[in-house]
Amino acid sequence: MPDQPSSKSHRAAPAHTDPGQVPLLGALSALADPVRLQLVRDLAGSEDWTRTCGSFDVPVGKAALSHHFSVLRGAGLVEQRDLGAKRVNRLRREEFEARFPGLLALLLRPDEV
Repeated sequence: MPDQPSSKSHRAAPAHTDPGQVPLLGALSALADPVRLQLVRDLAGSEDWTRTCGSFDVPVGKAALSHHFSVLRGAGLVEQRDLGAKRVNRLRREEFEARFPGLLALLLRPDEV
C-alpha cells in the first residue's frame, strides 16, 4: 500500500468528534473526572502540539491515560496527531469555546479545584 508503513507498530489515527456535535451533558461528564480536568488544564497552559501523552503527571497508567484521552476526544476537547512514534495533543480551545461559550474559562480558573 502506498504511503502506509508496513511496521506492526503503526497505529490508526485517532478519531475526533466535532465539538458542535457534543451535547452539554457529554462535555460536563468528560470534564467531571479529576484526571481529565487536569489534562485539560495542563494542555491549556501548553503550546499546541508540544505535549506528548506521556508528558502529563497524572496518577494513572498508560491504559487509563489512553482511555482518558479517548473520552476527551469524544467530547471534542482534545485533538491528537502522531508525530513519529509519539502522539501529540492540543486543546481545541476555539472550537470548544464556540460550542460552549465561557465553559473552559470557568474550568481553567485557578480558584476552581
